[in-house]
Amino acid sequence: MSTGKEKARKRPNSFRVKTNGIESVPVFKTTEIITSRDHSSHRRSSTPARSSSPATSSVLRPRLQSAQHSFDGLSIHFWLQSLIYVLAISFKLLLLPIVLYINWELLAPYVKPGAPNPFSSIFMITGYIPTSTPEDPRYRKTWWDIAFIAYYVVVFSFIRQLLAITVSRPLASYFGLKRETKVDRFGEQTYALFYFMFFGAWGYRVMTQLPTYWYNTSEFWKGYPFWDLKPELKSYYLIQFAYWWQQLLVLVLGLEKPRKDYWELVAHHFVTLWLIGWSYLVNLTYIGNAVYMSMDIPDTFLACSKLLNYIQWNTAKVYSFGVFFAVWTYFRHYLNIWILWSVWYEQPNIPEWTKHWSWSEGVYMPGWMQYQIFLPLFLLQGLNLFCSYHSYRGIMTSEVDDHRSDDEGDDDDIPDKKVD
Repeated sequence: MSTGKEKARKRPNSFRVKTNGIESVPVFKTTEIITSRDHSSHRRSSTPARSSSPATSSVLRPRLQSAQHSFDGLSIHFWLQSLIYVLAISFKLLLLPIVLYINWELLAPYVKPGAPNPFSSIFMITGYIPTSTPEDPRYRKTWWDIAFIAYYVVVFSFIRQLLAITVSRPLASYFGLKRETKVDRFGEQTYALFYFMFFGAWGYRVMTQLPTYWYNTSEFWKGYPFWDLKPELKSYYLIQFAYWWQQLLVLVLGLEKPRKDYWELVAHHFVTLWLIGWSYLVNLTYIGNAVYMSMDIPDTFLACSKLLNYIQWNTAKVYSFGVFFAVWTYFRHYLNIWILWSVWYEQPNIPEWTKHWSWSEGVYMPGWMQYQIFLPLFLLQGLNLFCSYHSYRGIMTSEVDDHRSDDEGDDDDIPDKKVD
């Protein structure tokens, strides 16, 4: 009988887990933990804590590293999913007005023949001047221009994400870029290269249609006001406006990693939007086209140089940066200072009847407007000088890099694997 009671009181055997010859802490069955909670609690509190042995740390470290790699992989996977989600949303927003436009074209002849399609105003320029000839059509400003700009903000969001998924990330992987920050920056510069290359060429094409070709600055003022726009000039101007709004939104909303020169970029975007908005409002689109070109063409060479720097083509990037610096100096300084000279000395030559503010006549040139035109251009030139200083410092220190937009953080100072 006593033997039975001893068997009944006998504690169940514990088992120990061995990992690579190292015994872990004993693990008891659940029934023992429940019945002897107070005693085990007393034992735990009276026993001093022990640090893990070096052997145990050596076992756990590879597992922790493996877990970290898995977490990094999940982060990249999540980022790609978010990118695809944004791409899908922007594509649907782009498609909606087009689908509505097509439906109207198909159904309106049966419901309301001859009615204009209201959805075309969202993605096509409006304000056709009936008195203009079919050989030389002209357009004026309308309130629909706001919807047009908003639509193309979404267009640029879609293009940016599409290039990131289909072009820049595969290229970054091909050239051995591994850190996510570098891959993101590579994608931004790929997008910049495509944009500035296209709009630099388009801006040149537009200028060839105007009397201001090649920076004939006196024509900025002689025929003022330029309220009746060629269709290509109006499209070019508003789509550029949309691009800079999209860039500002990306920066302010934190959709990309902030840079050390964050506030300089915000100031640059605000000054650019100020110039574009005012020049369009007061019918100074000829000088606006000239300023656009002085910005876009050198930025094409800048983006190319930075891409070569990311993939560590050292010889090519040095030559590319040399060409960029020459082009930058010509466009961003010589031509911009020439435009400033024109504003100060040639702007007073505008027709006398336009030297007042009148919405009905489309003239907005009272005496103080000269300073309003000069000031943002002067600020823009100051920003250009700031960027040139950093670029020149990079040349003198053999750091062929763009400090204006590549100060990304300490982790980016460590180069990726060099690609020969």
